[in-house]
Amino acid sequence: MTRESMEYDVVIIGGGPSGLSTAIKLKQLDPNLNICLLEKASEIGAHILSGNVFETKALDELLPNWRELNSPIKTKVTKEKFLFLGKKRSLSWPTWLLPAVQKNHKNYIISLANLCRWLAEQAENLGVEIFPGFPASEVLYNDDGSVKGVATQDMGIDKDGNKKDSFEPGIELLGKVTVFAEGCRGHLGKELIQKFELNKGKDPQQYGIGFKEIWEIDENKHEEGLVMHTAGWPLDNNTYGGSFMYHAENKQIFLGYVIGLDYKNPYLSPYDEFQRFKTHPAIRKIIENGKRISYGARALIEGGFQSLPKMFMPGALLVGCDAGTLNMPKIKGSHTAMKSGMIAAETINEHLKNNKDLSIFEQKFKNSWVYKELFEARNVKPSFSWGLILGIIFTGIDQILFRGKLPFTLKHKHADHQTLKPAKEMPKINYPKYDNVLTFDKTSSVYLTGTNHAENQPVHLKLKDPNLPINYTLERFDEPAQRYCPAGVYEIQKEADVNKFVINSQNCIHCKTCDIKEPSQNIIWVTPEGGGGPKYGNM
Repeated sequence: MTRESMEYDVVIIGGGPSGLSTAIKLKQLDPNLNICLLEKASEIGAHILSGNVFETKALDELLPNWRELNSPIKTKVTKEKFLFLGKKRSLSWPTWLLPAVQKNHKNYIISLANLCRWLAEQAENLGVEIFPGFPASEVLYNDDGSVKGVATQDMGIDKDGNKKDSFEPGIELLGKVTVFAEGCRGHLGKELIQKFELNKGKDPQQYGIGFKEIWEIDENKHEEGLVMHTAGWPLDNNTYGGSFMYHAENKQIFLGYVIGLDYKNPYLSPYDEFQRFKTHPAIRKIIENGKRISYGARALIEGGFQSLPKMFMPGALLVGCDAGTLNMPKIKGSHTAMKSGMIAAETINEHLKNNKDLSIFEQKFKNSWVYKELFEARNVKPSFSWGLILGIIFTGIDQILFRGKLPFTLKHKHADHQTLKPAKEMPKINYPKYDNVLTFDKTSSVYLTGTNHAENQPVHLKLKDPNLPINYTLERFDEPAQRYCPAGVYEIQKEADVNKFVINSQNCIHCKTCDIKEPSQNIIWVTPEGGGGPKYGNM
């Protein structure tokens, strides 16, 4: 099948902070560059989900006059709290004892989705062509093996692979340089890391799953500008995770929970841990009589410095969370993603103008504040493999006394899919019933995401071995996909007394958790038809 092709100087995959910053910086450096940006969501921001307390450091460099450009960055952090939660009680930790990386007094509470929409406007004003609803589904290579560009998804294919009446072939977008900025666990980034061995000699990448709900609460309980984090209950001492509650404008709070995907018990349900967390007296008293208006979930990339792959290859660069630039102890990745995109733009500009090799990206990155920031944060996440208490004590020593400059680097020993113990060795967890006041089932939560996928299209959650879930994973791990998926995509159903593994792909909110946590790496996430997935508003 011949596809139409379009040629650009630079093709960017992904309309998040890193991709948009790459595009804007490129146009600032050379307004004549021909740049296109592809986004798989129906609009920019529709798949963007983040806490988000935003550090403006990268934006100050990229658009120094952002305050005059009607940006959606309005709510300054005015107060901070940190609580340790027991089952019924809470202990407030003095904020002056927090490491500097966890202090937010110069930052803002924002919607990252709205920031990306605004950044897209700035990019379009500079002449960047943005194509939402066009997922890049395939990397194209030149005869010498270098990256040539990408092909977008064929539209109008039925679930059996036949062409429907609405069939339209994908388009080839060819670039002198292609930038992959797909966010955490980008499916093309994953392919490139394998093909070019970009992670050779690096520690296994680490991930978490993050949940977020937006609540409208009583005015007398709302403190605009308050940032609160918690650690402890409902997780045990050996499971990494914690919560956030950010008091945004309009009597809204951003309430969320992050759980490390290196957890060991296959009976653990991250979704249900989040729901249970909301029943703690310290949280309940704030959201009681409030109204939940949004829900979402997304994997986060947490490996940091030790797991950062090489970010250049022939013909292409890997930026932002596609590579893993998130600063875990800061609980922030937007500013680092943006800066990595800006460094990519500088690299590309020199490559196109002076024929410099793309490998200069590495040196530019090493000379930047992002590298320094990730280096100083490197020992925090691996220290939590010793448990919550030891992790906190070590982090205090590392970050407060030594400011991240200890003379050694701790290792990440396992990939997240390797950490589950057999079900028979672990205790079952009985989660309380949902009350539909504070806690809700997955179906009603997915409804709030606005998720939609075109009818009768190929299932975008591929099984390498269709028999494995029943023959191996169910038997050994009680099929944890039923629990780690935050959208009820995977079920075990009995038909004529025979177990059947069911994939409700229409529920998928593109979080990528299955692609990360499945113990045999049997589930492969690929792009569904364009515009499918969640439609987040101001997440």
